[in-house]
Amino acid sequence: MLSNPHDFIRPADEAERAYLESLVQVDYDRNHPGKTFDDMKRRCSFSREDQGLYRDWLAAAAMRAEGARASEPTSIAA
Repeated sequence: MLSNPHDFIRPADEAERAYLESLVQVDYDRNHPGKTFDDMKRRCSFSREDQGLYRDWLAAAAMRAEGARASEPTSIAA
């Protein structure tokens, strides 16, 4: 899944960013032996490749969060 560099996830605040990152951090670390999600975040300031990776991982996290919200039961006021 590739994201458009001009249309990407913009978390509302740091709490939402931390939540989204928590959804994918373990998967990133497992899929990139010897590297960590936090290392990638640090490299974002100077690496376009890591900026794109971070953007794509946040997009995946947003999709997971949306799926989790959709599966939660909703209460309907009577």
